[in-house]
Amino acid sequence: MVDFDFGNGDKAQSSPVKKISKKQYNREMAKLQIELVKMHEWIRRKKKKVVIIFEGRDAAGKGGTIKRITASLNPRVARVVALGTPNDREKTQWWFQRYVAQLPAGGEMVLFDRSWYNRAIVEPVMGFCTQDQYEEFLRTCPEFERMLIRSGITLIKYWFSVSDEEQERRFRARNTDPTRRWKLSGMDLESRKRWVDFSKAKDRMFAVTDSKHAPWYVVNADIKRHARLNCIAHLLSQIPYVDLTEPPLEFPPLPDTSVYVRPPISDQTFVPDIYPAKVLEEDESA
Repeated sequence: MVDFDFGNGDKAQSSPVKKISKKQYNREMAKLQIELVKMHEWIRRKKKKVVIIFEGRDAAGKGGTIKRITASLNPRVARVVALGTPNDREKTQWWFQRYVAQLPAGGEMVLFDRSWYNRAIVEPVMGFCTQDQYEEFLRTCPEFERMLIRSGITLIKYWFSVSDEEQERRFRARNTDPTRRWKLSGMDLESRKRWVDFSKAKDRMFAVTDSKHAPWYVVNADIKRHARLNCIAHLLSQIPYVDLTEPPLEFPPLPDTSVYVRPPISDQTFVPDIYPAKVLEEDESA
């Protein structure tokens, strides 16, 4: 393990806060991502099974954190699951059924971008399930998670907490950015109107499912850079990995290519060179 220096960003502060600089953030993130590679290699080699749940309000920063966690990892080992709306057949299944199908085998880590906890907050608040279905979920979820843990799965649950002011700012930023507008839907605007209802549902969910065997870890997500660093550093602390990274490979000499004759370039179809390479001037960087 390595030590992580977050400057003034690791403690709650009164407004205005001093945010971590982009340079320091990139430096710390690079260190964390190296440790994540070590962790995921240990998981693979030791055939461990890890499930990480990311929950929170819309625009709380779950997806951005998941993206940083998986950026340097082997997707065959670290798999992201973000299930869409259940179809007619899935609606008739046991609630946990389609999530069980996504659980890891030995040597895998699965990151749920929203999970079975949809039944605890989104569905009851938006009217997508009955009261009986909601109550049944709250009764059975703790035991379901005990079953997962007894089966050898390491279960880690994160709740990304964001203020209503910051969520509103992010919603409006998405609305004005064509590359991110797809993240904003009518459902988000509907949930925006039901802030208090979501808060009450979240409070009850915590009261029932924040257990010793499967606790909720709350991430202060109002500042994205700090939230990402703090969450990843905490995740690394939850897995007792050791560095099993393989040493660099020894490259053999290249084979003799002089005996190979390439076909004429004119026989191939190239992508148009719309952005042609150019010789850099001395004062330009690559």
